Amino acid sequence: MTERERLLNCIELKGDGEIFSSVSIIPTVWDNNKEYFEKIQKECPNVPIGVSRDETRRAGNKVRDKWGCLWIYPLDYLDGQVIEHPLDNWEKLKDYKPPDPEKYTDWEKAKKDIEEAKRKGNFTSGGVDHGFFFLLITYLRGFENAMIDFAEGNKNIFKLIEIIENYWLGVIKKWIDIGVDMIGFGDDLGLQTSLPMSPQAWRKYIKPSYMKFFGLCRDNGVHAGLHTDGWIVSIMEDLIECRLSVLNPQDMVNGIDNIERLLKGRICIDLDIDRQHITYSGTPEEIDRHILNCVKRLGSEKGGLILKFGAYPGTPVENIGAVIKAFEKYRYYWVKK
Repeated sequence: MTERERLLNCIELKGDGEIFSSVSIIPTVWDNNKEYFEKIQKECPNVPIGVSRDETRRAGNKVRDKWGCLWIYPLDYLDGQVIEHPLDNWEKLKDYKPPDPEKYTDWEKAKKDIEEAKRKGNFTSGGVDHGFFFLLITYLRGFENAMIDFAEGNKNIFKLIEIIENYWLGVIKKWIDIGVDMIGFGDDLGLQTSLPMSPQAWRKYIKPSYMKFFGLCRDNGVHAGLHTDGWIVSIMEDLIECRLSVLNPQDMVNGIDNIERLLKGRICIDLDIDRQHITYSGTPEEIDRHILNCVKRLGSEKGGLILKFGAYPGTPVENIGAVIKAFEKYRYYWVKK
């Protein structure tokens, strides 16, 4: 079978138990340990290692995005913070001009790239910006303003939601027309130990739009995957109801017990391996045991488990290597010999 067929079977829980994985390394970490990582790459050929260099994210850069938000990037290649919110005052909404979905990307090039990837038997995906909906509301309004809007039920929040919805529905339709296998969404919904709003408020303001986005994908035979950092246990059932195919939660923040209880066998778990504790301050042996536990608890002979890890400054290089080696080691744990 092609890589595309195998990955689709894993997502749809129709596979043979193969666990796909990938590692993303921040450029500064890679550059300081290039020879080590190149050696690990040769030892672990089934674990793709990505190094994304977005030069707009150099330390000190200020960038205004297509929504009018002004970002500052304090550290090289890491995420930034919005320092100017274009809708910090609701009076500005009447004159606000959202971006055009037709200009989201070079759609002609994207179509050719997808067609070429399919010819090669590769899995194909489209995507949206990280922070595409809930976080975007906070970028446009400011976090405190947005939380007050949700708490008070300000009528303008629904007008803003409609504007954002219309944009992303346009982008999603373009990806569907191109023929991708999956569309990836990213929206950090959780804090460390809770949602930033009540689950009831989340269901009122965020869930209806998610139902539209993911439902549009699934109704057209396209898988929908969501990355979301933070604690989301109280809305995992809701996210399944939104018709997601793949959910990318953080492991230790949400708890393996909760992920197993609420998600296993019901959705493809694209597990985000801890970056705060065990991989940061644990030993390579502890990392191996943790990943094996995730594989045992969340994997199956039908697939449904993907492993992801982001390597950031401060993480010991040998621990990053331990993650990569464990991903390679346990890739076929569930595959019948």
